[in-house]
Amino acid sequence: MIYDDFPALIVLLPLFAAFTVPIIGYFSKKSVPYFVSLATFITFIISIFNLQTVMSSGTISYTMGGWEPPWGIEYRIDYLSAFVSIVVIFLIFIVSIYSRKSIENELPGKTVPFFTIFLLLTAGLEGLIVTGDIFNVYVFLEISSMAAYALIAVGSNRNALMASLNYLIIGTVSASFILLGIGYLYMVTGTLNMADMANILPAAFDERPKVILAAFAFFLVGFSIKVGLFPLHTWMPDAYSQAPSAVSALLASTFTKVAAYVMVRFMITIFKPEFIISTVNANIILAWLAAIAIIAGSVLAISQTDFKRMLAYSSVSQIGYIILGIALLNQMAMTGGIIHIMNHGIMKAALFMVAGAIIYKTGIRNINDFKGLSKTMPYTSAAFTLVALSMIGVPPTVGFVSKWYLALGAIEADMWVFVGVIMLSSLLNIVYFWRVFENMYFYRAEGGKVDEVPLSMLLPILILAALTFLLGLLALYPLKEIMAPMVQILLPG
Repeated sequence: MIYDDFPALIVLLPLFAAFTVPIIGYFSKKSVPYFVSLATFITFIISIFNLQTVMSSGTISYTMGGWEPPWGIEYRIDYLSAFVSIVVIFLIFIVSIYSRKSIENELPGKTVPFFTIFLLLTAGLEGLIVTGDIFNVYVFLEISSMAAYALIAVGSNRNALMASLNYLIIGTVSASFILLGIGYLYMVTGTLNMADMANILPAAFDERPKVILAAFAFFLVGFSIKVGLFPLHTWMPDAYSQAPSAVSALLASTFTKVAAYVMVRFMITIFKPEFIISTVNANIILAWLAAIAIIAGSVLAISQTDFKRMLAYSSVSQIGYIILGIALLNQMAMTGGIIHIMNHGIMKAALFMVAGAIIYKTGIRNINDFKGLSKTMPYTSAAFTLVALSMIGVPPTVGFVSKWYLALGAIEADMWVFVGVIMLSSLLNIVYFWRVFENMYFYRAEGGKVDEVPLSMLLPILILAALTFLLGLLALYPLKEIMAPMVQILLPG
């Protein structure tokens, strides 16, 4: 039955759709955005079916070509990967709707190449989430990275080309580290299947500890670059601020979140928490790097006047929350980290869409020029306000929920200093978002007429803004229960 092939279809459907886009574009370029939205929506529905299958039957193991693991390539979907898959493809679907008008405005005449690369990125990200083969992680990482480089550079802006080149160079270094780590692990375990590798690794460490430590170090540096962890974040501000707004929303909400998910899988599923704590103490190093990222990203955001660049540095800070949740290695903190993968994806997609809406209508990027926007773009401004409150961590928004669990995790780990870091970061968030509030609401607009973006751009913004509030209301108890089996996978007992 076709249901049996759903684990593969969430990768294959956007991949085949990417090659179909040029054909559709040859006959009708206007139909391309609708086709892409349909393809991503169907993929979203398939990902929901996959989660239902996991909930009813347990972890899905889908083998390619009939070759059983560990010899064959395996797609493996459990509670955590099914959840991340749903979040990522939902955000991609929402961005695809927003992109139709946004791309017409920012990239006239480039609809077909944009959406072709858009779907290739989708296939790469979904592949990263569901694959159970460590070498295929590298393959899908390169597919999604190449698509990301191209999406940043697809415009005619020279600064975007330089940002893409910078990202390409740094991303290549990151991929090289990850590939070296994969090679070292294969050398000592003789397998590429991640589950099989996790079982073999403890015995292999007794024989060749230095090789495994080197592999771990390569993975740690490689994925820290991919997620944009301070101080390896240097590609992120230029990439997010110079890319077309739809691309900024797409990459900020999905790419770094998937990289963080894969980092969790590598560090905790393959190497195990015991290895991290007793052998290398990498959790302490990561926790302090995350804390520095949380504060440094916020401070750098305060110093920006370009709205998109401010949001980019804010992302550096928010990535720190996710890494802190991983590094504290207890169930409360891990719950907060996983929830923040979803929360930050929703919030940052909405904020970059707001930036794109303002650019679409006014061409303005400088925060000091946002005077009176609440009068001319009331719905966009209201959505921004709600999402910004969530970023600050005001209850009952989703941003508060993940910070709450992270604070409880820090207390459980007896590391109160990180509670202070989280509180200080929220105060710094108030500072850099207040400048936008002040200009939007406390200054008069030169023209008093309401002039909002088209509904296809406004509706995705309003949906995501509403989700930051509605999910916050549900999160403290129902969402914790949903997260419990996911955290149990990473930290049994």
